[in-house]
Amino acid sequence: MSTTPTVPPTKPNALLEIAVTIVVPAVVLMQLSGADSLGPLRALMLALAFPLTWGLWDGWKRRKLNWLAVLGVASTLLTGGIGLLALDAKWLAVKEAAVPGLIGLVMLGSVWARQPLIHMLVFNANLFDVDKVNQALAAKGNAVAFSRALRLGTVMLAGTFFFSAVVNYVLARWVVTSPAGTEAFNQELGRLTLLSYPIIAVPSMVMMLGLFYWLARQARSLTGLNMGDMLKGG
Repeated sequence: MSTTPTVPPTKPNALLEIAVTIVVPAVVLMQLSGADSLGPLRALMLALAFPLTWGLWDGWKRRKLNWLAVLGVASTLLTGGIGLLALDAKWLAVKEAAVPGLIGLVMLGSVWARQPLIHMLVFNANLFDVDKVNQALAAKGNAVAFSRALRLGTVMLAGTFFFSAVVNYVLARWVVTSPAGTEAFNQELGRLTLLSYPIIAVPSMVMMLGLFYWLARQARSLTGLNMGDMLKGG
């Protein structure tokens, strides 16, 4: 009986993801929301269909639940609900802040758990030779110090999400001021979508890269191993 080899999931194309989830929805919202085109409601539904479809397709392709993709889908559905129900624009700002804010709170809460979430996100068996790292830490008597570094790193990672929550709220309140369900609301939502990447996403990624660099230096100092030796298969 023959078996079909498992094909490893391919990495998503970052530029394609940005185009589908940011650029195309923003263009639809800003260019097709007029009464002589799709109108506010249909343009909003079409714009939201792109990130929603991308999130569902990405989850199906990977054959596993990606919690970030789930949050993205939930955020998209909440935006659609705000538009459909014609809620006050302030609720959009609350929603924009709530998603990263909740992630930050969960991250911060995990500091007091047996293993903070940074174990799952960074220091895990998929990326690192955990046994080799733990043996090196034990040999140098630095296991407790490394645990403290991971907990501090978790607090810092939570801080990046709190930064995102605050800036999301301020930016949404500044850009989106028109009533939901109107052409002006859609156009402002499109501008918010475009602005959120350079103003929020890029600085957040820079902060996370800085955090991971700090963690790598801590690991090298406490284990005496270089990064190649610590990585799985290194």
